[in-house]
Amino acid sequence: MKLEHRRELFSRLAELNPNPKTELVYSSPFELLIAVLLSAQATDVGVNKATKKLFAAANTPVAILKLGEAGLKKYISTIGLFNSKARHVMETCKILQDQYGGEVPETREALESLPGVGRKTANVVLNTAFGKPTMAVDTHIFRVGNRTGLAKGSTVRAVEDKLMKAVPPEYLLNAHHWLILHGRYVCKARKPECVNCVIRDLCQFKDKTMK
Repeated sequence: MKLEHRRELFSRLAELNPNPKTELVYSSPFELLIAVLLSAQATDVGVNKATKKLFAAANTPVAILKLGEAGLKKYISTIGLFNSKARHVMETCKILQDQYGGEVPETREALESLPGVGRKTANVVLNTAFGKPTMAVDTHIFRVGNRTGLAKGSTVRAVEDKLMKAVPPEYLLNAHHWLILHGRYVCKARKPECVNCVIRDLCQFKDKTMK
């Protein structure tokens, strides 16, 4: 896709939603980290229901460690894979308390060293909590990148690397949110709503649905 088309694409998404934000509810970098950890193979709505009660009771590494793993599970048992997630959260809280004074580190290397934190989670935290221009490629962004022609790739990392080069610099900070929301609500997996898409004339997807 040509630069002028890429710039126009993000211009339209920005006009539609000038200040895009994650749909996970959080009030600190730590809360965001825990919410993203819990969100793997789960919906943001489901995570928010659980963390609303959890964070009211414990929203620091020390407080969650005091709950204990069994106590934590009571709050997150409605979320898929809650047993392994509870273990990762407890291990992460201990490391944060012991090595970082209870604070969330601001480097990719440190974040990815935490149990249960992969590249995507690290990118979300770096972007959303610390305002760094990263691209957290989930299934939505992977789909949008390939369909539109913005960044075609067979792997998540390939799409991430191409998007980091393809997105005009002035849009890079918020691009991750625009693309996720576009994939979640418009460029859906089974039946994309191309008729309601503001970038359909720029999109290279051959099987557009116009009804």
